[in-house]
Amino acid sequence: MGPAMNIALALVLTTIVLYQGAEVPTYEDQPPVVGVVMPDSPAAKVSIRPGDRILSVSGNGVDTWEQFYMAIASRANREVPLRIQRNGQELTINTTPVVPPGQSRFEIGDIGVLPNVHPHLAAISDGEPGSKAGLKAGDVIVAANGAPMTYQEEFRQVIRKNADTPLTLSILRAGSPMSLTVTPRMNGKVGYLGVTPVDDTKTIKPSILGAFRLSAEKNWGMTVMIGQTIWGLLTRELSPKQLMGPIAIAQVSGESAQLGWMPLLGLMVTLSLNLGLLNLMPIPMLDGGHITIMALEGIARRDFSVKVKEKVLLAGFVVLMMLMVTVFYNDLSRIGVFDRLLPKATSSQPAAK
Repeated sequence: MGPAMNIALALVLTTIVLYQGAEVPTYEDQPPVVGVVMPDSPAAKVSIRPGDRILSVSGNGVDTWEQFYMAIASRANREVPLRIQRNGQELTINTTPVVPPGQSRFEIGDIGVLPNVHPHLAAISDGEPGSKAGLKAGDVIVAANGAPMTYQEEFRQVIRKNADTPLTLSILRAGSPMSLTVTPRMNGKVGYLGVTPVDDTKTIKPSILGAFRLSAEKNWGMTVMIGQTIWGLLTRELSPKQLMGPIAIAQVSGESAQLGWMPLLGLMVTLSLNLGLLNLMPIPMLDGGHITIMALEGIARRDFSVKVKEKVLLAGFVVLMMLMVTVFYNDLSRIGVFDRLLPKATSSQPAAK
């Protein structure tokens, strides 16, 4: 009943989160067709091109950008075979995801490909540089100074960094390509254009039954992903450094709580589902281990001896302790405990004469 309640809680909480409604990127549930390949990225080095349709990662099919990003994120610093479709032909290309700056804490891999989406301007302030240059609400920002713009934050960063510097913008207006030159004015210490760029999103507001159906689909998707992750850890395809223990969970919980109730409930869903599935694994001392032992006894039509059960439970205890040591080591490494201890240990050694 323990694992069953964990899984039921994940279903209920996901239903509550979805029923509240949410704004999600439009590309998230679309097929992963490459729109932009970042310069000097792992994808660029193996000649992945815009227009390539990514079919699978390490043999696991990916039907959406969300699935693709999750598959790549868990394979940092490991060679990954990608099956892609290019001009009607299927190719297999090997690449190695790297950890982008700022993602080193959890070793989130990335190969440098982005969807074919661009931010658009939701509003224009009168009398500001954007309005004077001819920008209008609804314009789609394709590129700035030749650099593709995929997300609104990228465009905001370009504006901030180019005060009093002319920018050549490639835009789409009512589907027609245009080029405009704008010069952000200095506003304090950053550039200001007087425009409001936003990403393309869609609103999800299902009924209660629709929310429950979506909840079941999302939890099943996470279940499959968790199973693939466990298999990847057993086959050493994935790094154990991605495992989190109590310290990391507490950190992530605090960060989620600062974002609001919905992100915190989303984290609770992930933790509850992981806990339920972990307890169902056929490891002695866990619920799944007891179920496995009883199933084997049922097949053998006899009870195993106490001595056999003790040995099996001891083996399960050793496995769990090794897992706990691993996750605690990962947690302490992430917060830099060993980095702080290493200089002390080095400085305590006597200098060579």
